[in-house]
Amino acid sequence: MAKKIFTYRGKTLEELKELSLKDLAELLPARQRRKIQRGFKESEKIFLQKVREYQAGKRKKPVKTHCRHMIVLPEMVGATIMIHKGKGYETITVTEDMIGHYLGEFALTRSSVRHSAPGIGATRASASASLK
Repeated sequence: MAKKIFTYRGKTLEELKELSLKDLAELLPARQRRKIQRGFKESEKIFLQKVREYQAGKRKKPVKTHCRHMIVLPEMVGATIMIHKGKGYETITVTEDMIGHYLGEFALTRSSVRHSAPGIGATRASASASLK
């Protein structure tokens, strides 16, 4: 069975990479389109430059970033990025399906709570238990 070819709003990945930022913005949803039209901040420009260096092979280590509000662009596909999630970094590899989303969506900041058995003093029965 043949592998399904990726398309985003009718455009293949190669076509998306050839588009200018202005033309790409027309394909994205309104929130992302507005961000691109207003322009990237200095930290986002630096991050984008580091990703380009990584893609060209000039950087060996994955790109670390705090820019969770950065939009995943077609030129980032295939890059390994370490996204800050409050305490540490989460390593992700950008795929075609991530185009148009924010980086922060892929590094969740909250972890699920896993409770174990209740501690001493948590119940009436444990109050009379001997402490060893």
